Amino acid sequence: MSASRLRVVMATPLDQELCDLIVALEPRIDLVWEPSLLPVSRFATDYRGDPDFRRTPDQQHRYESLIDSADALYGIPDLNATALHRTVNANPSLRWVQTMAAGGGGQVKAAALSIDDLQRVRFTTSAGVHGRPLAEFALFGLLAGAKMLPALQAQQRNHDWPARREMHHLAEQTILVLGTGGIGREVIRLLGAFGVRVLATSRQATAIDGVDEVVHPDDLAGVLPEVDGLVVTLPGTDATAGLVGETLLAAIKPGATLVNVGRGSVVDERALLAALGRGQIGYAALDVFEHEPLADSSPLWDLPNVLVSPHTAALTAAEPRLIAELFARNAGHLLDGQPMLNLVDTVEFY
Repeated sequence: MSASRLRVVMATPLDQELCDLIVALEPRIDLVWEPSLLPVSRFATDYRGDPDFRRTPDQQHRYESLIDSADALYGIPDLNATALHRTVNANPSLRWVQTMAAGGGGQVKAAALSIDDLQRVRFTTSAGVHGRPLAEFALFGLLAGAKMLPALQAQQRNHDWPARREMHHLAEQTILVLGTGGIGREVIRLLGAFGVRVLATSRQATAIDGVDEVVHPDDLAGVLPEVDGLVVTLPGTDATAGLVGETLLAAIKPGATLVNVGRGSVVDERALLAALGRGQIGYAALDVFEHEPLADSSPLWDLPNVLVSPHTAALTAAEPRLIAELFARNAGHLLDGQPMLNLVDTVEFY
């Protein structure tokens, strides 16, 4: 590869307009895009494309030949870990793969690449693109819990006009944000408009804008009894698996609201169901789950104090453009030898 050019092959569906935008923003990209080899997107954020799409053997050979010629890939081939493993092994010139997901580290981990391959190829995510919509969902969940949405809905269904009773107000609550990455910081920023007392976890920081108290994860037990709402924005790693489990949920203030916009593996769903059953958690707004799609047999579907969102809280029509702009910016960083944005940690895979 010329040190001044980057051959990028589109491994996922993208509109022609956005392909043109990438090249306009970073003219040193040589973009290869063959729509006939990619499924048609069913909606703006559909990076997998039509599930009925099939390549002929000749088309599959052509597709693999193209991605094996790339210096960089826009997307994981067919969003398939096995295909990513094959591609990295088949293409010694591959330097970079952009994942469409903010949590793309999990996809990289699933590819079971060697240490040498992980050192040779850089993987980046779309982290930051989804911060605002996920933060809005978090606020929606906290408000629904504070305003006792399930009770209001039940009253409406029953045409019930009960005696007046007090509402809860975010301005009078203490909200704990688990995780202070891009999503967590946007949640913190939006909470500021409500006058909320905000706690946040961090292993390094001693002060964070908009946070009243930074709590080391090892010290959570000391603050949980005063927490009215918990927002989970953590990535899914070995270190965070099951973090929100029986011990944490037993210590939180009774009736607290739980919102998860991080990864489903962070919350122990059995412990959550138990906490919901005894009223320790009064309301839960969940966009992610331990196993997706959520099994038909899961009790979470039918609990009146649970909102099930099918991992769609981050989706916005602007997302493909924002990822395209991020990719072009990162391509410039790679070509100029500058640090790249959103690099996947290939030890923890986030």
